[in-house]
Amino acid sequence: MKLSGWGRYPVIDSLPEFPVGDECVMKLIEAHGSGPLIGRGLGRSYGDSALAPTAVHSAYLDYFRYFDKQTGILRCAAGVSLASVLELIVPEGWFLPVTPGTKYVTVGGAVASDVHGKNHHIDGCFSEFVQSITIATANGIVECSKTSNAELFCATCGGMGLTGFILEVEIRLKRISSSFIQATTIKTKNIAETVEALDIHRSATYSVAWIDCLSTGKGLGRSLIMLGEHADDGGLQTGCKARLSVPFDVPGLFLNGVTMQAFNSVYYHRVTKAKSRSLVSYEPYFYPLDGVRNWNRLYGSDGFLQYQFVIPRKAGIEGLTVILNRLAASKRGSFLAVLKLFGEENSNYLSFPMEGYTLALDLKRSPEVFALLDELDDVVVGLGGRIYLAKDARMSKSIFQASYPGWESFSQLRRQWGADNIFNSIQSIRLGL
Repeated sequence: MKLSGWGRYPVIDSLPEFPVGDECVMKLIEAHGSGPLIGRGLGRSYGDSALAPTAVHSAYLDYFRYFDKQTGILRCAAGVSLASVLELIVPEGWFLPVTPGTKYVTVGGAVASDVHGKNHHIDGCFSEFVQSITIATANGIVECSKTSNAELFCATCGGMGLTGFILEVEIRLKRISSSFIQATTIKTKNIAETVEALDIHRSATYSVAWIDCLSTGKGLGRSLIMLGEHADDGGLQTGCKARLSVPFDVPGLFLNGVTMQAFNSVYYHRVTKAKSRSLVSYEPYFYPLDGVRNWNRLYGSDGFLQYQFVIPRKAGIEGLTVILNRLAASKRGSFLAVLKLFGEENSNYLSFPMEGYTLALDLKRSPEVFALLDELDDVVVGLGGRIYLAKDARMSKSIFQASYPGWESFSQLRRQWGADNIFNSIQSIRLGL
């Protein structure tokens, strides 16, 4: 079958496997002893990290083991989606301690990508709240945690499925009193104001900025910053469904510099006050794009590239200004551009975050965009930053190795566990892992 990531590039022929239990997974690993195969959840990684000639889907590994309503400890199979977790835990007064920008990610995928959220500057990555992982390795089923098989744990969290197939995960949840978020929106006029406001509000539990990456001159980097705190009342409700859908691939001519610039201007000016407050459900606050089914079709049949990088805090305004100027000059900016703060990096071999600023962009795929991103790669790495593997579909081996200092130790651990001969994705082969 034809298979791609959420960005719909690249597309490969892949043999799908759908195991129904731990033993089936081990039999598949033994049967594909020379690989390459890779685990796959809901297909929401953007590039080629979950693509391989054989893809082991976790669709039938979607059961809960237990949920302690008193302590907030939850254990489930890797194929359970964050959406299913939320349906279970929110009515009981619990929430995900870290969540990415979509709830349509499996728990196994969240571990493999060591996802981050709007609270990384406070709470770190998803792995901070993982108690243990059960993983099917080339040598059998292994339990690992921060205290048991700790190196395998550090390699698996953020390891893009390259240490083995994640079977089960145990996580610690976050207590809440309400499913609503007390949101504060701050409107800034340029990148200096944006960075200053994010830093001033570092104590906010959640913070994220939508940034107009096509504005230039004095308006370069103008943004809408959205801060958030869990509300104390309003009830514990779930169940917001997608109200809109993109039923077909939008023709490419509708997505160009003119239309994106017009969209960005309208989106920015819809907020008229310098600061405003509102009470919103957690769903539109954390998962705004989940309200539009198949939104990836907006970029047409050629798909798109999501580009997310992080640069160190010391590079700050100067570094972001260089990159935003280059994007604006290319007129290939994005209407989905998100800027966030990151806190300290963790000790996982391939986790993406480092203390600084991260910017994510969606760019319609074209030959010119590849050239633009190659240019930005050099800028990002020159500033001491790196590119997020869960979003990547085209980074070079040299850029990867220059920006992920733990890659050699990660490769050595893969060899120790016999994973290098079996668990490989199109991405890992491209990056020399």
